[in-house]
Amino acid sequence: MARRAVDEHAQYARPSKRGSRPRTKQRPEHADAEVGMVTGVDRGRYTLVVDDGTADERTVLAMKARELTRTRVVVGDRVDVVGDTSGDEGTLARIVRIQDRSSVLRRTADDTDPYERIVVANADQLVVVTALAQPEPRTGMIDRCVVAAYDAGMDVLLCLTKADLADPAPLRDLYTPIGVDVVVTRQDDAASVEDVRSRLAGRTSVLVGHSGVGKSTLINALVPDADRATGVVNDVTGRGRHTSTSAVALRLPVGGDGGHDGWVVDTPGVRSFGLAHVETEHLLQAFEDLAEVAEDCPRGCTHLADAPDCALDDWLSASSDDDRPAREARVASFRRLLTARHAAD
Repeated sequence: MARRAVDEHAQYARPSKRGSRPRTKQRPEHADAEVGMVTGVDRGRYTLVVDDGTADERTVLAMKARELTRTRVVVGDRVDVVGDTSGDEGTLARIVRIQDRSSVLRRTADDTDPYERIVVANADQLVVVTALAQPEPRTGMIDRCVVAAYDAGMDVLLCLTKADLADPAPLRDLYTPIGVDVVVTRQDDAASVEDVRSRLAGRTSVLVGHSGVGKSTLINALVPDADRATGVVNDVTGRGRHTSTSAVALRLPVGGDGGHDGWVVDTPGVRSFGLAHVETEHLLQAFEDLAEVAEDCPRGCTHLADAPDCALDDWLSASSDDDRPAREARVASFRRLLTARHAAD
């Protein structure tokens, strides 16, 4: 009798909220997904360009699918998107996959922070924008950006602004020996802006720099309809005010036909570029000639100036009088960047 009462009660028991279907980790294939490039991120909403470069190109607003809740989607990512991808006002698509990234530019808040922050994905060139005056250039910051770019497998372009206020030669001479391309701009000089444009054409470039160095001003000159906010430098601190609040990818227009040739990614101004995530060997690989020499170094060699039996020192000693200046400059440049990385330890 008691058993029957229990069974009758079970007939009217409230069903589980989870339902009776077994849980599975199998996800739908989304074979009908379209590919989009993330051009902006704003509080959980992602602006995408779908069918880039075709007659069907459109801007789509999307959110992440539930299975991507813990996965970060960043500007530059190429993603698979489903749902309403018409781009019509009021529609919202869904990002279901992130495609493999060709490069990832990372930084940490400082040299002891274990948390990596992805600045941008799939860029092939880092443009370090530095003013020659007001504010004064900080080579330590430039070095750190170069290290992060080389670690990501990206090329580096050093853009020196405000050349009407100071001589660019000292910084140019400091960075060209390590393979950094250098371009110089002056206020109200359209030709210098075109010089920058020629180095960005056909590429995806991310611009990084301190606030107040003229980065947003340069973006507005390169992309006239970008309308990026610009600020001024504080006369007391010598620092600029943050004007860009989030990263955004912008088309680089060319000619007068409304076409475009490449992308530029504007990022918020930064005051630090931590390198806790960078491995020393990754940096060495950016210097192919020195990497070959360093193969003869003892295991665990730091390659710094005080490292015992470092093969780089032997390479310098074996150089001829004609080769020595170039080799010394090359090794000194590498060790300067290496010192910036070792400061993280």
